[in-house]
Amino acid sequence: QVQLVESGGGLVQAGGSLRLSCAASGRTFSSYAMGWLRQAPGKEREFVAGIIKGGGSTVYADSVKGRFTISRDNAKNMVYLQMNSLKPEDTAVYYCNARPTPIPWGQGTQVTVSS
Repeated sequence: QVQLVESGGGLVQAGGSLRLSCAASGRTFSSYAMGWLRQAPGKEREFVAGIIKGGGSTVYADSVKGRFTISRDNAKNMVYLQMNSLKPEDTAVYYCNARPTPIPWGQGTQVTVSS
């Protein structure tokens, strides 16, 4: 079973950048399509970005399109989310998980964007 550990969050001013990382344990990581999701206080968890098993195709929520980039390194069992031009409304806990059927969630990483 794959286990997920997210990192890279922090406090950043609006317009700044962060790079999130997701480390996955387990030999079957490369068999999963992966995604990043986020949950802001008082809101439901929402989809942010997705990437197929081989990494050749990506998809983004309209709210982050053109600002965020998802990538993966199957040799290192890693998934990344490069976030540029951050906005206060990007403030949330960010999670990575398999798509479309999630596996056990990691602890997430907090991203806070100040105005």
